[in-house]
Amino acid sequence: MQTPTPEPEARVDTPPRPPAVVVTVPTYNESQNVGPLLDELLALGPGFHVIVIDDDSPDGTWRLVAERAARDPRVHLIHRRADRGRGRSGRDGFVAAIALGPEVVVEMDADLSHQPRYIPQLIRRLHGGPTPVGLVLGSRGAPGGKDADRGLARRAITKLANLYIRVVLGVPVRDCNSGFRAWKRETLERIRVAETFSAGPAIVQELLFKTARAGIGIAEVPIEFQNRRHGASTLTFGKLLTGYFTVLELRWKSLTGRL
Repeated sequence: MQTPTPEPEARVDTPPRPPAVVVTVPTYNESQNVGPLLDELLALGPGFHVIVIDDDSPDGTWRLVAERAARDPRVHLIHRRADRGRGRSGRDGFVAAIALGPEVVVEMDADLSHQPRYIPQLIRRLHGGPTPVGLVLGSRGAPGGKDADRGLARRAITKLANLYIRVVLGVPVRDCNSGFRAWKRETLERIRVAETFSAGPAIVQELLFKTARAGIGIAEVPIEFQNRRHGASTLTFGKLLTGYFTVLELRWKSLTGRL
């Protein structure tokens, strides 16, 4: 008597678990910094993923990240060849991060001026504290914060810029220029981050203002800001000036109901 062939067992593939935290890192000519930064970020825990958004860096930053991504599924690369700029990179990074479904999205610079060791503190404040919040800033201006390696003139300019932004936008934040932040995913969804219009560094102020206008709580955690270890900054006086005009544009759009 022939033994019947057993039916194959039905197999259901378990979908991969969403990352707990996605860190977005816009880059341009950061080949000397991006490797050590990825090492430090991934060492924070298995639930951490990193999205590097590179604007076709001539120094090959994107190639280094692509090689790392081929070996490590927690590393993701967005290689942008058109419509470049800090604001566009930031927007695309946030949209890609939301698609991965994390609880928290962190944004930071690639030059190691923002130290990954502070990220757990930002996340702890995001999830608990005296008041509920949807955004936490790594702040040089909060009590205990430091602007370690900069001269007196540069620190004075930073303070004046923060005062200007606070007055124009009416946001109760000490470090309005901080690009080191931890967001709840739902905060980014609520402020419609995909519709961000700032092409340059003013994306930092745009999203801060939209968060405050939405009535979402904002907190600051003190950090020590350090000068970059390698390479040159792409932030020019012209970009700064454009950013300050964008702050005025943000206020005008809010007053005229177009924001």
